[in-house]
Amino acid sequence: MSLWARAQQLPPESLQKVRAIYGDHFPIEVRHCLATWIESRIWTPEPEEQQRFFVEELVQEIHTNAELMLSPEMFVTKMKLLEAAKIFRMQYGHAPHELYTYMRRCLAMEVEVIQAAMGPYAAQPQTERKYSELITGLQNVRQKVNMASEEIRSLQANIESFSLQYHECLKNKGHINYLQQSGPMTNERRELEACLRVQIEEMERKLNALVAQINQSQMELVDHMKENIANLRQLQSQVLDEELIKWKREQQLSGNGVPMQSNLNTIQEWCELLADLIWSTRQQVNNVARINSKTIVELRQPHLVEMLDEMSKQVTSLLSTLVTSTFVIEKQPPQVMKTNTRFTATVRLLVGGQLNVHMTPPRVTVVIISEQQAQLLLKSDSQSGRGKQPVECGDILNNSGCMEYQPTSRQLSVSFRNMQLRKIKRAEKKGTESVMDEKLTLLFQSEFNVGGGELVFQVWTLSLPVVVIVHGNQEPHGWATVTWDNAFSPPGRVPFAVPDKVTWCQLAETLRIKFCSATGGDLSEDNLRFLAEKIFSIISRTSLPMNTMELNAMTVSWTQFCKDALPERNFTFWEWFYMVVKVTRDYLRTLWCDRLIMGFIQKKQAEEMLAKCPPGTFLLRFSDSELGGITIAWVGDGNEVFSLQPFTSRDLMLRSLADRILDLSQLQFLYPNVAKNDVFSKYYTKPGNLLQKKWKSLKDNFIRAAKKVKSASEACKNNHIHFNRLLFLKSSTPGKESNFSEDNETEANINDNDNNAEMPPPSKPTAKRAKSNDSDNKLIKILEKSIEQRHTEFTELTRKTQEVGDEDKLFCLSLVNEIKKIPEHRRLRAKIDMYNLIAQYQNPTTDDHSPSPSNYSSENYWPLQQYSSGYGYTMSGRDIAPGTPSSVATSSDDSQLELFTDC
Repeated sequence: MSLWARAQQLPPESLQKVRAIYGDHFPIEVRHCLATWIESRIWTPEPEEQQRFFVEELVQEIHTNAELMLSPEMFVTKMKLLEAAKIFRMQYGHAPHELYTYMRRCLAMEVEVIQAAMGPYAAQPQTERKYSELITGLQNVRQKVNMASEEIRSLQANIESFSLQYHECLKNKGHINYLQQSGPMTNERRELEACLRVQIEEMERKLNALVAQINQSQMELVDHMKENIANLRQLQSQVLDEELIKWKREQQLSGNGVPMQSNLNTIQEWCELLADLIWSTRQQVNNVARINSKTIVELRQPHLVEMLDEMSKQVTSLLSTLVTSTFVIEKQPPQVMKTNTRFTATVRLLVGGQLNVHMTPPRVTVVIISEQQAQLLLKSDSQSGRGKQPVECGDILNNSGCMEYQPTSRQLSVSFRNMQLRKIKRAEKKGTESVMDEKLTLLFQSEFNVGGGELVFQVWTLSLPVVVIVHGNQEPHGWATVTWDNAFSPPGRVPFAVPDKVTWCQLAETLRIKFCSATGGDLSEDNLRFLAEKIFSIISRTSLPMNTMELNAMTVSWTQFCKDALPERNFTFWEWFYMVVKVTRDYLRTLWCDRLIMGFIQKKQAEEMLAKCPPGTFLLRFSDSELGGITIAWVGDGNEVFSLQPFTSRDLMLRSLADRILDLSQLQFLYPNVAKNDVFSKYYTKPGNLLQKKWKSLKDNFIRAAKKVKSASEACKNNHIHFNRLLFLKSSTPGKESNFSEDNETEANINDNDNNAEMPPPSKPTAKRAKSNDSDNKLIKILEKSIEQRHTEFTELTRKTQEVGDEDKLFCLSLVNEIKKIPEHRRLRAKIDMYNLIAQYQNPTTDDHSPSPSNYSSENYWPLQQYSSGYGYTMSGRDIAPGTPSSVATSSDDSQLELFTDC
């Protein structure tokens, strides 16, 4: 990708910095229109003697590009380019090296901005030189086409001159015949006849010379047009068969996570230049044929008509190839497609603007066809043009759209935003094939009129292969089919043939890119070797070769990849890898990128590594037995190594892995000897966030219940367990109830656990959400003020009680020893429960829905004896299974909120 192409992909802030590099002294329009030429000249330093021609070459390049801007939309840009060329010549004509040095400095500043925003940029001189040669070739053909136009005008002028002289000669000959037949020849008539004969001889001599000149001009013109057609064919092949095919291949590999390097807009510019040159050449051939048909018989050469007809066919064929090949799918439909699910796609005609196809807006239709139908379509099209309409194998809604032209970008395209596959007809399966092995494709079809209906082109293009599924559990195998096809499809293949076996080197690179694009973190050589051991364990228990070259040369089959189950497991290698990528992407991305997860390591090897470490040392590895599971292996007392039962996505959705590590006090050091708080603390959930989440859940449920209350009696009967205690919210949330609809809302009790607290917040809050957050903050302040007031009252009551030496004081003092027997991490909850119980009996009017001591059943908390941490993780033998996380107060915010959760 060129430097300017990457600059155009910068975020707005960085793009503004690039714009600031260029001012009035060097308009940014020049940088944009001459991007390829400038970069090809500037990357490689030139000697100063060559730089003295830089200004003239730049000015000439500007004029050449300006001549190509024929549309009204480009008029302003054209004027700016011509004005810039004039300024360059005036300011730098005497010192071209200054302009050259200035341009090098500008490009260096561009690189700095791009590196700061998008990472390192390495110029590719060979690629830039290749693009420069392509642009130079197109410009050379442009000059030759312009020369051919001049030759045609000169030829037409000579033919017109010949016609005038030829008719004048015929007139003189007729005059001589008249003199000879009108009467006797007198001296005067003889002199006139002699004079006329001299004139006729002179005219015939000139006419003969003119005929020879015209014949030579015609042959030279034909040769020049043949040369132009040959050059256009070569350049078109370079653009379509190399650059466009390269872009399509990059688009396919991007489905596996490979970043794209080619730019479709740049290819469109080349295709538009080709379209303009091919159309101009076709017009020239037609003009020469028209001129030849109107000339006198004496000037017509015997084989000229046949040569012009052949050239007309060749140039029309070039135009047809260009139009049909540049009908491309800019945005591919999803390659794993679920029925009855909306999907999108975008198709684009790269030469639509140049050929004015949008003057009669074409309509594009989409159908889904099978692999066999795609093969028949390709075969019939290559043999005898478009064959019969292929048989559809599914029903797609909203599958038709009209192409629209965008003048600013000169793009003719149509976006299908609401397509939906309603049903699918499956082909017969062979052997062990499943529906996820079946490859289908979307066929996009249209008809284009070029030249005001002079030419009509039937165009079509096929999408990348898609796998249709009907249930989410089919998705992993569907992605296996797509990943294998995207990575290993050979160029120019028959749809959709792929090799049955590939080398481990090829597959390892595919897996590495897939993992890296999804998670943002790379796989090391050790990680890849672990994956190799896992996939090759299907066919052999022997150890793999230590030599990397030998390992890379080993072959992996399609069945090993996603068909055969792993030893002693009921799932395949791909299913295991797919779920590892998924859980890492969704819940472990930051931990993996910070290298806190060892991940790809055998259980036995992990135990051997930990056995040498002090108690409390732990590491994180992906489970071999649980799909998408990550387990914690740690050293207990006596240097015995234990493993927690794997955490899956369901567990990590409720409570993050970092918080679970915090819960387990036995985990002290991340392998080899890093204190866990030093590396995991920044990932712990902040207590304030828990308070706000819990409070929002309480408030929302209260408002839903309050909407249904119409009288005081109904309020007493309301089944919301915290309703009466939250009545103060009605006065502090004006209009809040109107934000909720009674439809589709259900009552929900607030459970005293972390399930609600650990649900991840929405990724993008809306503007309306932001307003509600402001209201939430006010309500939280009210809540905190209420808690503080109650705490003050409790303190004052305690003080007064201590001043009176009654039996109540003695009773309270007798509880001190019992309270100290309560584990420290549960002591605060016990005190709160005792206070709430006292508050209950202080208020004799408490309604029947107020909680009683029976509410504090031990069912809400995992017994402490199960595991010494008390956080709800149970141990069985050498494995520890995670139970339901208990509501452990980790901060003052949590302890305050408990007043409203288990009262």
